[in-house]
Amino acid sequence: MHSIAIVTDTDASLPAAVAARHAIRQVPIVVQFGQESYLTGTEIDDAQLFARVDQEGVLPTTSAPSPGQFSEAFQAAFDEGAESVICFCVSSQVSATYAAAVTAADTFPEHDITVIDTYSLSMGQGFMALAAAEARDAGASKEEIVAQALDMRERTYLYAALATLRYLAMSGRVGGLAAGMANLLNIKPILTMQEGKLDLLEKVRTPRRAWARAIELAGQQVAGRRIERMAILHVAAPEDARRFQEQVMAALPYEGEVITAELTPGLSVHAGSGVVGVVVVAAPT
Repeated sequence: MHSIAIVTDTDASLPAAVAARHAIRQVPIVVQFGQESYLTGTEIDDAQLFARVDQEGVLPTTSAPSPGQFSEAFQAAFDEGAESVICFCVSSQVSATYAAAVTAADTFPEHDITVIDTYSLSMGQGFMALAAAEARDAGASKEEIVAQALDMRERTYLYAALATLRYLAMSGRVGGLAAGMANLLNIKPILTMQEGKLDLLEKVRTPRRAWARAIELAGQQVAGRRIERMAILHVAAPEDARRFQEQVMAALPYEGEVITAELTPGLSVHAGSGVVGVVVVAAPT
């Protein structure tokens, strides 16, 4: 067991196999359909989420993990021999997850727990946790691990293309008429991370142009710099993700591992089925 345990939540979009390979614990975001609750990653995924949404015509709500869930994760790490814990939480701008983790940490006054508001989400957050795990395995101190992860956040960019505005209309974020007109005109908005939130950046006509624009924007951010890491995101659209990745790889020079990840229900419920996107980490200048 590692002396420093890395914990995050499922809004990091880390595939379970990747998290397991790097000994990263993920505390699940909760999805609520009426009185029924499901834990992201073990009880519900994006495909299951939208199969039910399309059947019932209603979006579920999501909630942060409870302090008790974080306490269980922290205790498990200490029981396995960890001397300290670093917990990377989804941005406090979109979730109460960070507050729950801080509350949980306060119940372990005798233990060394550092809770970080990543001010990021999806694989932006996930790459921070991965960088922390790799730095730990390379022998870095806790302070060095945190510094490297926070530095990576400033070099990470996410761009994604929505397939439809239907789900945003269901959530109330856009009006039904506006969504209907956008779909009629085949408008595909581009999403990005802005001030710790997943936000609409611009609108593009046709899926083909939206994919190309997302790739173009990522390329502009990393222009002149080596790409350190890359992930392809999708929401219940693995085949679209595969085709999108082919276009990304043709446009952006990168020879490392590409992680293909579901956005995961805690985030995808706000974006909708069919989303594809790319996350890139640029090397320091």
